[in-house]
Amino acid sequence: MSGKILVLGGAHIDRRGRIAGETAPGASNPGTWFEEPGGGGFNAARNLARLGFEVTMISPRGGDPIGEMVSEAADIAGINDRPFVFLDRKTPSYTAIIEKDGNLVIALADMELYRFFVPRRLSIRWVRDAFAATDFILFDANLPEDTAAAIVARAKVLGKPVAAIAISPAKIVRLLPCLGGIDYLFLNEAEAAALVGDRPEDVARWPSLLGDIGVGGAVVTRGQRELVAFKNGRALTLQPPISADVADVTGAGDSLAAGTLAALMLGQPLEEAVRHGAAAAALTVQSPHAVNENLSPELLRDMLSLVPAARILQ
Repeated sequence: MSGKILVLGGAHIDRRGRIAGETAPGASNPGTWFEEPGGGGFNAARNLARLGFEVTMISPRGGDPIGEMVSEAADIAGINDRPFVFLDRKTPSYTAIIEKDGNLVIALADMELYRFFVPRRLSIRWVRDAFAATDFILFDANLPEDTAAAIVARAKVLGKPVAAIAISPAKIVRLLPCLGGIDYLFLNEAEAAALVGDRPEDVARWPSLLGDIGVGGAVVTRGQRELVAFKNGRALTLQPPISADVADVTGAGDSLAAGTLAALMLGQPLEEAVRHGAAAAALTVQSPHAVNENLSPELLRDMLSLVPAARILQ
């Protein structure tokens, strides 16, 4: 294995309806329905496992068939799955409507169960052991604000690097109290704007805007436009490869986080790590699944040949 990573956060069911023709708002649209296990943390965890990492996943789950489906997917991916199971509750769900070009129309997130992942659960012996045994900690903003802060605090006490996935503009604000302790924050432009109250046209402004509110390192994606990344005073932009055949954009940001972290854990500099992340995201959007079922270190290396070099800003 290439390293150990502990992931805490969303592991639930993704339901996606894909519109077959042109989208007609306020009307019935012909299309197809598809569901699979998903969640920001869980998608990243499966990507990391496919790339050869030893992954432990901790998340709340209901005692229902959907929870069993998530557990089975974790086993298939080779993840050490350690859920908190609430037998009398349902597993969270994410329901999205996708246009025929793969872009999101609207989504509904039923994530009530995640509020039961309270900070005191981090004090359970096996959870403390999982923190102590890992090389890197990743969590997502599906978790409550005080739990996110407790995860970051525990990581800092142990001297472990920690990264976070923003999930959505509504949820990223939960990370405000602990932003300064997060080593790498993965977010899109809308989520970044929710943090700073601005959305600059000049991509080079993002490092200073986010740095002013305490973000020490981040990767801000902007769809098919240049992404921007920064850490320790070093900033860069990267044009992600543009795929002619986008199947579904679901999970692209999660795979970018996983690909970037995988490279960082192997000692790659930030400019190379984000190339790996962009390659992983490009492979994901070519698949109808939130995690490309064919992802492997070899396939990722092949996709890297289509990713240009990063442009250093400072």
